[in-house]
Amino acid sequence: MEIAPVNTGICQTEEHEKQVEGMSTETFAHIYGAYYKRVYKYICYRINNHYTAEEICSHVFEMVISKYSSFSPDKSNFEVWLFAIARNAVTDYFRSQKKRISFSLDSILNMVLPKSSPEDIVIRDDNHQALFQALAKLSDKERNIIAMKYAAGLKNAEIAELLGVSGSNIGVVLYRCLKKLQMELQKGGFRYEE
Repeated sequence: MEIAPVNTGICQTEEHEKQVEGMSTETFAHIYGAYYKRVYKYICYRINNHYTAEEICSHVFEMVISKYSSFSPDKSNFEVWLFAIARNAVTDYFRSQKKRISFSLDSILNMVLPKSSPEDIVIRDDNHQALFQALAKLSDKERNIIAMKYAAGLKNAEIAELLGVSGSNIGVVLYRCLKKLQMELQKGGFRYEE
């Protein structure tokens, strides 16, 4: 009896081996360990869906493996290159959705904040709702810059390199965005409690 070969996806083709040649397992493990959380937070911050963010993040790291040989330290640093891939993956996701999804920090806040009592959750959700409404009034570019700065933890110079503008321009945009958010929150009756 002859057994037919089954494509399990475990065996690599020669073409795939050539693509991975430029990156060792150790290199990938180091990159993944160093950048996974930041890339995931950035994606989560942009799309507000934990499961989809995991899928997109996986896709980003697959792209890192397949495109690693095209990375050139002369053109930009690795972090900028990586977040350009992440930003493009998020853009592709939005294109595939063919509708505008409201911006939210909900999933990131759930990851960062400790578990609270039901009363605390109601109060926090009211405060977060005001923040989400204020964020929705910003442009896509402004929300993207905020996501890169506060979710991904990129420096202004790195964001500037990704977007093709000056670092001082990013600083000005961030300052203005935060002022807009503050004004919107105050209009909505939000009061910061220390």
